Amino acid sequence: MKEFRDLVQRHARPDLTTAIDGVRLCRADREVAPESGTTGTVLAIVAQGTKRLALGEDLFEYGAGQYLVASLDLPVTGHFVEATPAGPALAFGMTLEPAVIADLLLQAGPADLPETSEAARPGLAVSDAPAELLDAVVRLLRLLDRPRDRRTLAPLIKREILWLLMTGEQGDAVRQLGLADSNLTHVTRAVRWIRDHYTEPFRVEEVAGRSGMSASAFHRNFQVVTGMSPIRFQKQIRLQAARLLLVNRPNDVTGVGHEVGYDSPSQFSREYRREFGAPPSIDAARLRGGLAVLP
Repeated sequence: MKEFRDLVQRHARPDLTTAIDGVRLCRADREVAPESGTTGTVLAIVAQGTKRLALGEDLFEYGAGQYLVASLDLPVTGHFVEATPAGPALAFGMTLEPAVIADLLLQAGPADLPETSEAARPGLAVSDAPAELLDAVVRLLRLLDRPRDRRTLAPLIKREILWLLMTGEQGDAVRQLGLADSNLTHVTRAVRWIRDHYTEPFRVEEVAGRSGMSASAFHRNFQVVTGMSPIRFQKQIRLQAARLLLVNRPNDVTGVGHEVGYDSPSQFSREYRREFGAPPSIDAARLRGGLAVLP
């Protein structure tokens, strides 16, 4: 853990990127207001501090030596709750690549992996990181100091990390990422459609058909995976998009609400305040003043 912390602290950049594709490092020197964003499909491990995420009505918290798996792109609100200049919060993130997971599934022998369940699993899950997973992550981060070896060895260690996830406590959800016809894949297809058409009203039956499920199975699986109904999910996406627009257009609350799909200004303001704790105009001024930081 000490080497893990040291590597993250030394290599973390303001834009979170690293020289290894799909690997991001975060350092937070202060606690800020909860920020809205999306998870992506990612493995995240805290090296120091504590991260808290809210998804719908569910709250997830993970600290040093624990990892979170997000098996699809979800709208969340989160922040580090322990961060100071003397003790910054530090975290590692790595994108989960379905194509690589699918390849590992093809290479595995019949007895190498547990049978993947057909049941839908929550899209976010937290576990304690085993020693072998932390060891692989540290070896990957060491390559940031070894550019000659990075191109060849980084993809191999990333595959090792994915394999450890596939065989670990959250393995069922990770393995489903690599299956073309899993319940997770069907829900992911629906999530992608809602994101692309979040300003439009829709019927649940229509989206269920697009995702390849019956309406009842779709609603049940969507709720399990995302922690919310399809309509609530769309509302989260709309409100997050509105918040980003309002940073540059703080005096156009009605126009922004209409642009993200609200016909009623009062409904937009009411739901925005419920989500972010302040009316749109006040929240926008606060964001522009730097009292909160957008992802």
